[in-house]
Amino acid sequence: MLDQALQYAHAHRDEFLQELVQFLQIPSISAQPDHQPDMQRAAAWLASHMQQIGLRNVQVFPTAGHPVIYGNWLEAPGQPTVLVYGHYDVQPPDPLDEWRSDPFQPEVRGDDLFGRGTADDKGQLFVHLKTVEAYLRTGGKLPANVKFIIEGEEEVGSLHLPAFMESHRDLLQADVAVISDSHMIAPNQPSIVYGLRGLVYMEVEVQGPAHDLHSGSYGGAIKNPIEALCEIIDALKDNQGHITIPGFYDKVRPLDPEERAELARVPFNETQFRAEAGIEKTWGEAGYTVKEQISARPTLEVNGIWGGYTGAGAKTVLPAHACAKISMRLVPDQTSDEITELFRQHIERLAPNTVRVAVRKLHSGEAAIVDRHIPEMQAAAIAYERTFGRRPVFTREGGSIPVVADFQRLLGIPTILMGFGLPDDNLHAPNEKFHLPNFYKGVDTAIWFLREL
Repeated sequence: MLDQALQYAHAHRDEFLQELVQFLQIPSISAQPDHQPDMQRAAAWLASHMQQIGLRNVQVFPTAGHPVIYGNWLEAPGQPTVLVYGHYDVQPPDPLDEWRSDPFQPEVRGDDLFGRGTADDKGQLFVHLKTVEAYLRTGGKLPANVKFIIEGEEEVGSLHLPAFMESHRDLLQADVAVISDSHMIAPNQPSIVYGLRGLVYMEVEVQGPAHDLHSGSYGGAIKNPIEALCEIIDALKDNQGHITIPGFYDKVRPLDPEERAELARVPFNETQFRAEAGIEKTWGEAGYTVKEQISARPTLEVNGIWGGYTGAGAKTVLPAHACAKISMRLVPDQTSDEITELFRQHIERLAPNTVRVAVRKLHSGEAAIVDRHIPEMQAAAIAYERTFGRRPVFTREGGSIPVVADFQRLLGIPTILMGFGLPDDNLHAPNEKFHLPNFYKGVDTAIWFLREL
């Protein structure tokens, strides 16, 4: 059964690519209301395709936002059940003038497929659909039971997914979840992400006078909200990169020597890292390596700041208000609710009494970590080694995939992050791509994974 599935996957690579291109041509941008019809079209296309490849009980579930698609194949009695998660929504393609080709007319250049959603996450999701097809079109069955849950709101915070999962626990129950929405270290070095950071995304607004004022008539006697906001932000970290919010680090799970040694084995080129970022020197929390700083330690970053006059020329205004967006990446065992409250209290303490401050949480997600030694993780490691010829390294990822924590909390199951993207895939940026050899090897790896599981 394994050999026939692999042979089928190799023989049908061109068809796999053509079908993926059709999927990518649908501009399923969840963040923009104008694309609501495209979201519905993408969900319908996906449901139809899942039925075509042999999945059973395919359903499109409406939510208060975008639909969730479900399908399963449960005809392997006594075998484990895998819950495959993916998302069909994509980021906006802006700025369009920086794309070398139309973001929704995918183009193959060399070994790469360019287009919005290629690696995040339509292409990686497609890996698992093609795995199911390869098994069912050859042997007529899978070596394990499979369920799919595919959402359309990942790029806007998965607002309605937890409620859907809560009300469909029995439908989604499985032994392990699998997500392909991350990357490998290099084309020839597979890796498995076992830890993800959580996220709290806040907005801070500082209000000064009731309306904009003439800076010549009022400046010097009224606290400038932009100035007050800058003072607040400056006080959130010390000059060693340490976050100053009282209690912020109290529940941070420390990195033990074994884990630090494991992370140190992950290939990481700091010179290349600086080159990719366009900087000459790194900066961060003292006492930790760059790899640890970007994957296993909590952070606080200012993502945007605005206020006053920013148009062409001069306008001598004392602005009425100023705003900033601030995000914090969290690690086990920090919780988003607790950090939100600690942040709010600290901002209120820092704010001078000459202005008013409003603190709003925009969205959040929890950190997650999975035991590297569980059998399902080892099955994934063997599958990668069978396909790529090299044992994967285990690493932690600095980004957030909140559904991993949701699977732990609501379903009580671990998640294996089987990523096939690459670090230079330009996720969320112009010229997003998916390395086609990784797409094809991803199918092979997923075929092996079901067998090894």
